[in-house]
Amino acid sequence: MAKILIIEDEKDIRQLITFTLQYAGYQVVAGKDGQEAVELVEKEMPDLILMDVRMPRLDGYGACAVIKANEKTRHIPVAFLSAKGQDAEIEKGFEVGASDYLLKPFTPTELIDRVKSLLAGG
Repeated sequence: MAKILIIEDEKDIRQLITFTLQYAGYQVVAGKDGQEAVELVEKEMPDLILMDVRMPRLDGYGACAVIKANEKTRHIPVAFLSAKGQDAEIEKGFEVGASDYLLKPFTPTELIDRVKSLLAGG
């Protein structure tokens, strides 16, 4: 069973994503900000990270850059979840090492499909 790290500062969204992924059969670990992402990723070694962009303490871009700079964690795919859909925002996500950028709001089916694709290497 694949382990997915969810990093989302809004509790309701974090819980909804967690429930959706657990229902689909994934193991889920959740955190609330970019600093927690950096701390949890090396401890948990997830197969995939789904992370919001705008968060307190350390934003998603900063957390992704730290994760990708670490030899132990750089191989883990990161997908951003964000309501910010401007080209510059998406481009910045890919520049810091993201594998995907999913715009909010998304349906549970869209989320599961993207997760399956990312875990399959796509």
